[in-house]
Amino acid sequence: MSQPKILIAFYSRSGVTEALANAIADGARASGAEVRLRRAREVVSAEAMAKAPGWTEQAAALNAKYEAPTEDDAEWADAIIFGTPTRFGSVSSELKAYIDSLGGLWFQGKLNGKAGSVFGSTSTPHGGNESTLISLYNPMAHLGLIIVPLGYADPAMFKSGTPYGASSVSFNQATPPTADDLEVANFQGRRVAFVAKALKAAHITETKS
Repeated sequence: MSQPKILIAFYSRSGVTEALANAIADGARASGAEVRLRRAREVVSAEAMAKAPGWTEQAAALNAKYEAPTEDDAEWADAIIFGTPTRFGSVSSELKAYIDSLGGLWFQGKLNGKAGSVFGSTSTPHGGNESTLISLYNPMAHLGLIIVPLGYADPAMFKSGTPYGASSVSFNQATPPTADDLEVANFQGRRVAFVAKALKAAHITETKS
């Protein structure tokens, strides 16, 4: 049986959420999964971006590294992992715009039964990581994804992260994720790959029966 295919669709401005995305990808690939890393694009004007120092330059650099996520990516995947920085305790508008674009696939039922998971970052210790991750469970349920939380299924979870998904705090300095944060993210990639592979095998078996 072919290995699972995983889409990691994320938004990152300063590179913190990007670092978690890459650690998740490493864990998934270590488990044999094929991974697509995609960065959601800005939805505000160039004028608005210019008011935040460095935003325009950072966006250009990240967009040069990653393609934008598409409907085809979501249909291709056996699992979709969404990543976002916290914006006022909730998902960034950039990632939400991508999720909203999946309405056609939702209507056709093409996302039903795929694995789904989330990760995120925030600037302050109580800046909303958990509320943001939990808020993403709602659209995943509507899309028909089978939600894969982390629980405390790995020793790394007792050092960092949340049971809802990998996370990081940048302390308003774009501080990169810690080694413990990245270990949790790596575990998330392995866990989602395991679940996606099991779901794919079950679907193949059901189709043949």
